[in-house]
Amino acid sequence: MAETPKNNDLKTEIVVLGGGPGGYTAAFRAADLGKQVVLIERYPVIGGVCLNVGCIPSKALLHIAQVIHEAEEFGNNGITFGKPKIDLDKVRSWKAGVTKTLNDGLAGLAKQRKVTVVYGLGKFTSANTISVAANDGSTTSVQFDQAIIAVGSHPTKIPTFPYGDPRLMDSTDALELKQIPKKLLIVGGGIIGLEMATVYHALGSEISVVELMDQIIPGCDKDLIRPLHNRIKKQYKNIWLETKVSSIQAQAKGLKVSFDRADSIPASGIHTIPGDKGKDAPESEVFDSVLVAVGRQPNGLTIGADLAGVNVDERGFITVDKQQRTNIKNIFAIGDVVGNPMLAHKATHEGKVAAEVAAGHKAAFDALTIPSVAYTDPEIAWMGLTEIQAKQQGIEYDKAAFPWAASGRSLSIGRKEGITKLICEKGTGRVLGAGIVGTNAGELIAEAVLALEMGADAEDVGLTIHPHPTLSETLGFAAEMIIGTITDIYVKKS
Repeated sequence: MAETPKNNDLKTEIVVLGGGPGGYTAAFRAADLGKQVVLIERYPVIGGVCLNVGCIPSKALLHIAQVIHEAEEFGNNGITFGKPKIDLDKVRSWKAGVTKTLNDGLAGLAKQRKVTVVYGLGKFTSANTISVAANDGSTTSVQFDQAIIAVGSHPTKIPTFPYGDPRLMDSTDALELKQIPKKLLIVGGGIIGLEMATVYHALGSEISVVELMDQIIPGCDKDLIRPLHNRIKKQYKNIWLETKVSSIQAQAKGLKVSFDRADSIPASGIHTIPGDKGKDAPESEVFDSVLVAVGRQPNGLTIGADLAGVNVDERGFITVDKQQRTNIKNIFAIGDVVGNPMLAHKATHEGKVAAEVAAGHKAAFDALTIPSVAYTDPEIAWMGLTEIQAKQQGIEYDKAAFPWAASGRSLSIGRKEGITKLICEKGTGRVLGAGIVGTNAGELIAEAVLALEMGADAEDVGLTIHPHPTLSETLGFAAEMIIGTITDIYVKKS
């Protein structure tokens, strides 16, 4: 990997602004296609939010949480372990080691591909130049033929909250694991908030969750949410739904949080208008720490895009076509900055498309679905149409939900609360969507994604021989329920 000397101006065929999963994938793909590539990354290492302060470190901590929970629960099965002794320094070191291994691997891949990496904050100065300001005060000007914007997103902040107080955290702060608060409030019952709740609960915090909407993980079908909700309501101190945080005040003894009932929910999703308190929440309560996880905002307004002529909306999103091209012909954009879902696996596929188009190849982003996964305990994964969406769109469908209580593999690992749901088009049986809640749901959903992409129907899935006993066969069982051949449970014929 070549790094630029100070104040050295560069010329390149393709510049990639942002070194996260989408950005480094785009850079590497463009290099593989024979292009001269410069990759600009504002932080000292490649990998972006996902690798450094997101997906990877959170999954490392979630693995620790899983081990702690399983050790505790197996006491009911005749195997008792002692109470875990948690050495936070070692936990942080292990987490950092996982990240560093991947950082080093990416640096090696950049070097092998002769991708020049420039570290610093990059901003457009024209439609063909980017200025990069390094931490040491030096600047580098990069002149390019084509650019790929991959600048990602940042945690949403609520302006009235006392940011600056170390007891008020965002997801990045939470992953640093500086301490384990006795009482922790999670503001936001979405995926990020609930994953962090899983970690901190396992490490000893008393957890309360407050969510503006009427369910945790809004937008996901309620039958998939129910097993998770039923499990965590026994573990956590409080789960307050349809409730908003009206204020947070820093006090010597902790953060005083005031609650109100969310009678009306604005399009922004951030409710700060006073109203009646939530039906289950107290007027106020003091917490040792508060984690705010109410979403993420794109970084499109921070890169001087206007100087390049690139259109950015008031929220920071950049509109692109199916080739990831912006309104400026030689500038592409990918990942979080081009819209939801803000997921690393979407960004990587968009990065390849942008690189291939920039290199003169015919390519387009044409995914039929983008799977979502909550790495909670149990995990929840879904893809394609949800039941909510099917009903909203007036689509007639058949549904089957296979209960994991009838799965030998699920029972053998002591987890019977899961469900595998399949949604198929009425009449044709074509797979439209699927949802799984249970152990390793994030791994299992891939088969359903492939089935949808390949145009499979319920019979295709049901006649596919799955290994037994496995959790993967529950998708086959769900398909058999739709086509009427299921023998592992009794379905009364209508």
